[in-house]
Amino acid sequence: MSELALSQDARSTAGILLLTIVAVEYGGTFMLRVVRGRVPMTPFQRSFARAGHAHAGVLVLAALICQVLADAAALNGFPGTLARSGVPAAAILFPAGFFLSSVGKGRTEPNPLIWLLYVGAATLAASVVALGIGLLR
Repeated sequence: MSELALSQDARSTAGILLLTIVAVEYGGTFMLRVVRGRVPMTPFQRSFARAGHAHAGVLVLAALICQVLADAAALNGFPGTLARSGVPAAAILFPAGFFLSSVGKGRTEPNPLIWLLYVGAATLAASVVALGIGLLR
């Protein structure tokens, strides 16, 4: 059986990502309060809170996987940095976009901070394209 050896970059980023799962868990306790009606929110705010929480969890897991794949692709320089850091950045930008654009009493539509979602989407797309191309070459 072969041993999986991660680069120092992958190990340190993966360690940080694993620790962030505790923050996502804590967010889950907030979501429980929302679902139980203990936090007053409009239907719009409730849907954005759910989307923000879901994106955080999924993207943190995807970011962990990308660390191993970036090592496997032996990516260096800008493509390597993009492949390693883009998905973790998207794991911050997407939830921030959902949560921050829906903040405010009685809000029924996003505020201007919705732009964070678009930046998150572009960052995610660029990083997975860089990683995908790196794996295919």
